[in-house]
Parts: sequence; C-alpha cells; structure tokens
Amino acid sequence: MKIKCPMCKKTTTWEENPNRPFCSERCKLLDLGKWVFEEYKIPGEKAEEEKEEEKDSD
Repeated sequence: MKIKCPMCKKTTTWEENPNRPFCSERCKLLDLGKWVFEEYKIPGEKAEEEKEEEKDSD
C-alpha cells in the first residue's frame, strides 16, 4: 500500500516501514519536535489543572 508522508508528502510504502506513517526517521522526529515545542495544538478549553496553576501564580 502506498501512502504520503504527512511531513514531506513523499510517497512511501506502509508495509515493512518501521517509521510509518512517515517516510523516514527524520520526518518522524520532525513531527515529534513539533509536538514537543507545542506547534500543534488541539482547540478547546484549558484543562482544570492548568486553570488552577494560573490562579495560584497570580
């Protein structure tokens, strides 16, 4: 099965690809870095813990 890498859009295979859905370890690590540095965000309300931490720091 052929798929497109979500990072670089290069065509790759699903079978026998240890980095799937990415084409390479590089693309996999680039995606992980975006999560770590909070470049990806899920919209919605802040969690209760975060709201309480903000109140405590005021």
